[in-house]
Amino acid sequence: MTLWLTALLVWMAAGARVGRVLVKPATTARVAIVVAVAAVALAATVAVPEIAVAVDNLRPSGVHAGWLSDGVVVSAWIAFTSATSVVAFAAWPVCSRRNLRQVAVTIYSIGLVSVAITLAWSFTFGWAVVALGAVFIVVTGLRNLDWTTLGRGIAIYTTGTAVVGGLAVLEIQRAFTDAAAVPPGEPNWAWQAWEVASLLIAFGAVWIVVELWVRARLLLSQIRLLHRVMVGRFPEVVAHDQTGTSTQLKASDQVAQIMDALYLQSGGGVVLAEVPPPPRSVAERADTVAQWARNPLGDVALDARWIAPPEGISPRGWVQAIARAYDATSLARARN
Repeated sequence: MTLWLTALLVWMAAGARVGRVLVKPATTARVAIVVAVAAVALAATVAVPEIAVAVDNLRPSGVHAGWLSDGVVVSAWIAFTSATSVVAFAAWPVCSRRNLRQVAVTIYSIGLVSVAITLAWSFTFGWAVVALGAVFIVVTGLRNLDWTTLGRGIAIYTTGTAVVGGLAVLEIQRAFTDAAAVPPGEPNWAWQAWEVASLLIAFGAVWIVVELWVRARLLLSQIRLLHRVMVGRFPEVVAHDQTGTSTQLKASDQVAQIMDALYLQSGGGVVLAEVPPPPRSVAERADTVAQWARNPLGDVALDARWIAPPEGISPRGWVQAIARAYDATSLARARN
C-alpha cells in the first residue's frame, strides 16, 4: 500500500510541476524539473509489485523475468539524473542562459545513449551513470544551500538525490558480489529506501509552491481583522477589476490594500511637522500604528513617515507586525 501511495504522491508532484510550466514561461530548467520528477514517478510506479509483474509480462520471449521492469526502473533513474543535471549545470557560473539549451541537448543525448547501453549490455553500467550524476547534483546542491524558500527546497531535493546515489552504489556492489536477487513481490529494505528518496525528491521539487501557499494562508489569517477594518473604512482601495484568485495573489492584494488604506488615513502621504518621527523600535512603532488604526480620532496622530515600512522590512512583514499588534490590542480589550 505504501508503494502505491508513494507513486501517487510523486505523480501529484509531477502534475504540480507541469502546472507551473503552463502558467510560467517554459524555460529549459523548468522543463528539466518536470522530466526529472516524471521519471521518478515512473520509477516509483514500476516499483509496485503488481505493476512490475504486468510490465514483465510484456517482455520479449527468451528474456528472463524481471529484466523489463528492472530496465524501466534503471532507465527512469538515468532520466532523472540527466534532467536534474541540466538544472544543476544552470546553477554554475560558467553556464549562461544562451548556452544552457545546447548543454541540455548534450546531457539528454548522453542520457539516451546510457539508457541504450544499459538495456543492451548491463544494468550495472546504468547504476554507475546514476551514481555519477547524483554526485554532480549533490555537489551543486551543497554549493547553493541557504536559508530561503528556494534553499530549503534545494536541500530536500539534494538529500533525496544523495539517497539515490547511495542506493545506486549498493546496486553496483550487489552486482559484483553476486548477491541473490529478491524475488518479484518480496518486500525488502531497499524498497523503503527508494520510497524515501522518491518522496524527498518530489517534496523538494514542489517545496517552493507549498511553502509559499502555506505562508500566504498564514498571512491572510494574521491580517484578516486589520484588513476588514481598514477596507471597511476605505472601500476605494479595493479594485473591482482584480482577478487574482490564487492564495499568493490574494495575500499580496490584501497587504497592498491595507497599506493604501493606512496612507489614506494618514492624509494621503502628508508629512506633519507637529508629528514626531517614528522610533527605531519596530515593535513600538507597530504598536503605535495599530492603536492609531483602531482609533484614528484619538490622541495619537501619525503621518506618512510612520506608515512607510521600516528600513530592512518588506511591506508584507510590516503589515504582519501591525496586524499582530492590532490583534493583541483587540484581545486585551476583550479581556478587559
